Amino acid sequence: MKLLYANDRRGEYPPSIYAETCAALDRFPPLKGEVRADVAVVGGGYTGLSAALHLARAGRDVMLVDAHRVGFGASGRNGGQIGSGQRQEVDWLERQFGADTARRLWDLAEDAKALVRALAAESSVPIRDGVAHACRSGSEVRHSAQMAAHLAGRYGYDKVQPLDRDALAAHLGSTAYVGGDVDWGAGHVHPLNLALGVARLAAAAGVRIHEGTHVHRIEHGTATQKSRVLCDTGRIVCDHVILAGNGYQGRLDAKVAARVMPINNYVVATEPLGTDFAEILPRNIAVADTKFVVNYWRLDDDRRLIFGGGETATYRFPKDIAALVRPHLLSVYPQLRHIRITHAWGGTLAITMNRMPHFARPAPNCLSAGGYSGHGVAIATLAGRLMADAVAGQSDGFDAMAAIPARPFPGGSMLRSPLLVAGMAWYGLRDRLGF
Repeated sequence: MKLLYANDRRGEYPPSIYAETCAALDRFPPLKGEVRADVAVVGGGYTGLSAALHLARAGRDVMLVDAHRVGFGASGRNGGQIGSGQRQEVDWLERQFGADTARRLWDLAEDAKALVRALAAESSVPIRDGVAHACRSGSEVRHSAQMAAHLAGRYGYDKVQPLDRDALAAHLGSTAYVGGDVDWGAGHVHPLNLALGVARLAAAAGVRIHEGTHVHRIEHGTATQKSRVLCDTGRIVCDHVILAGNGYQGRLDAKVAARVMPINNYVVATEPLGTDFAEILPRNIAVADTKFVVNYWRLDDDRRLIFGGGETATYRFPKDIAALVRPHLLSVYPQLRHIRITHAWGGTLAITMNRMPHFARPAPNCLSAGGYSGHGVAIATLAGRLMADAVAGQSDGFDAMAAIPARPFPGGSMLRSPLLVAGMAWYGLRDRLGF
């Protein structure tokens, strides 16, 4: 559980532009003593909040606990991009699992986007349309155009617009890439406000939320015995447990930990650009590029550039996050070399071996979802609803996601970190050399 406290002040949001500009919630109290619930949800990010909300609206007595604050982890720190599809593209899914399964996974991802838009609208959190994908080679541009045609012809999704070099440069205000596309069915959002909005909805639906409550161990129940969620300030006796800690879950379940690897990513925000640099993102879209260690960026409502780039697999964040991210930003926008970076923060997400999310049943009365691999705003929100449905006996969607094979990292949860560090060094070299 080192990552819970390694880089942050306990119970405090990181010094991000999101925390500074969010519609803040009053703190929820820590758990005290023994309590009973139908369902205990561990983790207050998109997955846990969505699960708790949908369970409560279905009439369940739900208790959600988080060691810090709701939206504290990746859900409140990410790039805010609501992407289409799964983390892997449909041609990869078709090759791995066949056309029918690929179509089912695509449809679930479309449901995920619709769910996020519905919850954002209910929470009065605006979503901006459009996410561009910036390619670094001609082969990537050709594949992008092929995928746009494939999605339109086979999946009925005609919202991806291929872009040549000049067209992409006009959308980005940068000549760093050779082409790509823009997906007008995708979008971007203030990620912490989205999490806090869902938390408000969950609390209004009757979810008992306890922040500052660290889960140390879970004793899974049986058909005749209830489960026990053991926390630092009390315990929950319940019928069902939902694990939604993602990169901060630690080793609450050993099999999940062997397949879901925490990794740190870093983001900065610039001072407001004002009317200067009008060429940068003139249509207010978000962008992600094709590097293995992805660069991603967008403008907020004050025209600050929020730019993510750089990853580490060590527990500790670097001392100077801005210095780590700035070279990535300037490789795209050299014209911003004199612009101040006002905020810099890190966060912990989780990846899997195949970069597809990991859905599992660690015990007969326990469900887990995580490992969204940087594609979690929509899929994590959907995961919560799918787990709520599964608790109610409607498990088709959950089972479709759980059927995706999930190999453990080499060495399991003990050796995965040093091996991943070596792998990231290799892929980082490939990115720098342009492969």
